[in-house]
Amino acid sequence: MDLIAPVSTQTSAADIPPAVARSGYAVVQADGVQAWLQGLDLTPLAPFWNHLPPDAYLRDGGRYRSRRHGSHVLNGLADSGAVQAVPHRAHWQPLDYNALHGGIERWFEPLQPEMGSHPAFHDLLNALARMATACKPAVTTWYAETHVFRIDTQGGIGRPTPEGAHRDGVDFVAVFLVNRHQIKGGETRVFESHGPRGERFTLVQPWSLLWLDDERVVHETTPIQPLVPDALGWRDTLVITLRQGSFQDPF
Repeated sequence: MDLIAPVSTQTSAADIPPAVARSGYAVVQADGVQAWLQGLDLTPLAPFWNHLPPDAYLRDGGRYRSRRHGSHVLNGLADSGAVQAVPHRAHWQPLDYNALHGGIERWFEPLQPEMGSHPAFHDLLNALARMATACKPAVTTWYAETHVFRIDTQGGIGRPTPEGAHRDGVDFVAVFLVNRHQIKGGETRVFESHGPRGERFTLVQPWSLLWLDDERVVHETTPIQPLVPDALGWRDTLVITLRQGSFQDPF
């Protein structure tokens, strides 16, 4: 029997907490995200994906990933105005969570100031913090890291998760698909952390969402290839992690 089953249901944002309690993750289509965010227009953020520097830390020798990084402290009980930016810092993961890139401080370029201060971005961060507290009510302060990713096919193939199936060492991971351009592949797979079963699906709608309980599941996304031979394709995602207690640091 195939233990990786295609996901058969989509979740409304209001149902994320019970879905996460049940299976460790939830998928919300773009219309569900819009309903959750009460019509918040996220499209002004999309142009920021056109100005990303290359990832200088890829250990597989690839040149297919560009990214920026930012960090904030959030209040899961606040309606608005509770986004606290922190000085630019390195992204760090232990080897236990990232066997390929763990154990090193990765100083990615910071978010563009225009994105970091954009009202839509702040509203989104506030909404994510409230969702994290809805899933874990005992926690109200969240240490959030924002990753702005573009994976492209300039070398013929792009790998969204070169480290393979993994956890991030946080409480929750929010993965928004921002754009898919002339690609095939990019199937997301979510597995039980301590079991054999998993599900697979492909995010295709701009601003659809995958919400993960990082303590309960591991995840990966399959490589992308150009839809048209020799034409450049790409996959843009916004990944925001939320962790209680502190940021993940090497000390």
